[in-house]
Amino acid sequence: MQDLSGQVAIVTGASKGIGEAAAKTLASCGAKVVLAARSLEKCEAITEEIKAAGGNALAVGCDVSDYAAVTALVEKTSEAFGPTSILINNAGVIEPIGSILDGDPADWAANININLLGVYHCTRAALRDLMHRDGVIINISSGAAHNALKGWSAYCSGKAAVAMFTQATALEYATNGVRVFGFAPGTVDTDMQVTIKASGINRVSQMNREEHAPADVPAQVIAYLCSPAAADLAGHELSIRDEILRQRAGLPD
Repeated sequence: MQDLSGQVAIVTGASKGIGEAAAKTLASCGAKVVLAARSLEKCEAITEEIKAAGGNALAVGCDVSDYAAVTALVEKTSEAFGPTSILINNAGVIEPIGSILDGDPADWAANININLLGVYHCTRAALRDLMHRDGVIINISSGAAHNALKGWSAYCSGKAAVAMFTQATALEYATNGVRVFGFAPGTVDTDMQVTIKASGINRVSQMNREEHAPADVPAQVIAYLCSPAAADLAGHELSIRDEILRQRAGLPD
């Protein structure tokens, strides 16, 4: 287990799936964790679980597509626990799924507003804190950032842009001590996979549930990337399928 004592982490999209698992794992490693999502009630329930297990956590309702809400999130974090030192940009949506001509432009834009602008908003709002605390940013990436999939034009485009944003942020702020990572967790057993399965579009929808990893597997890698031991990997897009990364993070072969 990583020692993240003294660290203050914001996890977006923390009401379920990878975000929930990451928040619980970071808290178990000693970090003070702020769980942010549009569903405040779900985050509050998870926060109570973390506290019951001896951790420190706070739930904050936040829509990452709204910059004012994100700045308020960072301020509430500072008031409760001190300046942010870890930012997990996990919030994301898969919809709309379908062909470009059949889709609604407003739905396409909404995807980009969450998956891309949300990452920018959170990064910009937290950067000053991160710069003064040798901070860590982990942007949850995807194989879809590098390989197009039928029916996922918005998701693929947003994730590809985030991959470039990861590189740009690292280029600008590495000299300020900020370690920035892109991390593709592979296919994970979450609600998103239920939506994908129901669509019946592209090869991912044909996968069976048992082929997807449980959310605590990528959460373990996220905790490792937050530690100084992973500093040499900063500035890169990383995949959970990388055997060296898996070994370093303590995952089974």
